[in-house]
Amino acid sequence: MPQTLVKNIDFFIAALSQTYISALQLDPDRMYSEVASGIVELFSDEQVRLRRYDGSVSHYARDNTKFQR
Repeated sequence: MPQTLVKNIDFFIAALSQTYISALQLDPDRMYSEVASGIVELFSDEQVRLRRYDGSVSHYARDNTKFQR
């Protein structure tokens, strides 16, 4: 069952354990769809930086993105 990451400690544990997480955002039909997955490389109260499988880096705002592992 997926666990939603909400608190800073959740992101800290995911980063330490190098766990792949999914970034989900609402699509036009108001359904969550995966926009990326990767390892938490950096996080703050405003955003999360994920390193994807191919090594590219993406930033996602915490206020409009749902993160699950």
